[in-house]
Amino acid sequence: MTQLAEVLAKADEHLARACPHMARLVREHGPCALQLHPEPFQMLVRSISAQQISGAAARSIIRRLEGTIKPARITPAAVADCGEESLRRAGYSARKASYLLGLAREVLDGSLDFDSLATRPDDEIVERLTKLRGIGVWTAQMYLIFCLGRPDVLPYDDLGVRQALKNFHGLEELPRKREAIELAVPWRPYASVASWYCWRSIDVKVAQEAV
Repeated sequence: MTQLAEVLAKADEHLARACPHMARLVREHGPCALQLHPEPFQMLVRSISAQQISGAAARSIIRRLEGTIKPARITPAAVADCGEESLRRAGYSARKASYLLGLAREVLDGSLDFDSLATRPDDEIVERLTKLRGIGVWTAQMYLIFCLGRPDVLPYDDLGVRQALKNFHGLEELPRKREAIELAVPWRPYASVASWYCWRSIDVKVAQEAV
């Protein structure tokens, strides 16, 4: 069993004991199948690309970016070589193009070292990443969960997590940050895994409503 698999198994066991809502989701959707995406630059590029547009539009832009830099992969050097004009032709706004080029420059000049960053505590990683234009707290939290596999990250502003908490507790409105953090106390120290189950619960509900 890999280290990640061991952590996920322990998380499932803890969540099933600590929270009745999670116990149900672990039965329905477990074991947790959270998968890591070990290329942080690609992950951040995809996150920036998806801001304020639909998933389908984001996938289309990424495909055009991949076509623009082909046969290279999405790397800092490949994105930097595109320049703003090529990025605009691929479908990026001027602002998003500047975000991608700024991110690429930070990596290429050594200002942002992902290997070094990965050794830092969660809060320091969020603080560092959110200094970059185009990267907010939510994106930094997704980096912690899906690139580094940090087990106890609560994306308190995530719509899916907030909607799941609203459903679990019969709330009239989506919980704000403080309430979300309080409601998620039983999930600790595996809030990342609990968030994964929240997303699964919302996916299933949306699918059922679409029938």
